[in-house]
Amino acid sequence: MPTEAAGQGHRSAYVSSAFADRLFLWLTAGAGWIVFAVLVGTAISMAYGGREAVQTFGWNFIVSSDWDAVNHKFGALIPIYGTLLSSAIALLIAVPISFGIATFLAEVAPPWLRGPIGMAIELLAGIPSIIYGMWGLFIFAPFMATTVEPWLTENLGPWPIIGPLFVGPPLGIGMLTAAIILGIMTIPFISSVMRDVFQAVPPSLRESAFAMGATPWEVVRKVTLPHTRSAVVGAIFLGLGRALGETMAVTFVLGNAHDFSASLLMPGNSIAATIANEFTEADSPIYLSSLVALGFLLFVVTFIVLAIAKIMLSRVERRMG
Repeated sequence: MPTEAAGQGHRSAYVSSAFADRLFLWLTAGAGWIVFAVLVGTAISMAYGGREAVQTFGWNFIVSSDWDAVNHKFGALIPIYGTLLSSAIALLIAVPISFGIATFLAEVAPPWLRGPIGMAIELLAGIPSIIYGMWGLFIFAPFMATTVEPWLTENLGPWPIIGPLFVGPPLGIGMLTAAIILGIMTIPFISSVMRDVFQAVPPSLRESAFAMGATPWEVVRKVTLPHTRSAVVGAIFLGLGRALGETMAVTFVLGNAHDFSASLLMPGNSIAATIANEFTEADSPIYLSSLVALGFLLFVVTFIVLAIAKIMLSRVERRMG
């Protein structure tokens, strides 16, 4: 009898454990499918909301620079151009600075200094974007208008190739100002991820390199970066995703002008800023549909960027074995 009772107890425990495993599988799979369903639902709802603009303008909606709310002619080329250009310049600013911050915190800074600087970076990441926008409009834009932009126009404007990028009146607000603000906002995200992955490198690898006479820069270049290459690329694309979708800070300092200009000093527009500025002013179905279609285009652009990041990460991982 005791043997029979023990066998029944084992079977009951096995059944209970199997049920718990299945329940755990169902719950985790459900959580994953919920994320997928929300993503697909968001894309479908935006595509449905912008269907009138797509049916009216077709591919011309993407390649046209017209944005005439009075005559109901809308094109997304200038917002797309402004979004991509401002995000690209922001990355050019943020990536080197973020790499320097992460390298300093992981390789150079003494332990007593790493904590305060790391906390300051995390606090920067937590500042609302509207605060960056107000700071940019009331403090940084006047500084750009009185100091930076006149110098750029005077010294770089006459250059044959890059000169057209830096000509124009010193307004303070414009593409360059918005890109710098975006770069400042992106730095905390990229540098935090880089710092964490740099500190995750096994200490034995660093110590071995130092024991062979390597300098700190050689350790970073030949040990840390190869070991964390995929995570660094992921951090950069995380910052790019942040820059692409930023709204309020860009709205304050971009100028919100539907004009195409090669100069970085002139006002421009972006997809997020256009939606934020004009959504409450949409007085016709085609106007509202065009704004929703802009949101769908931003969704598509972000998806393409993340897909490219995933492909790059896969290639990096294959090369590293």
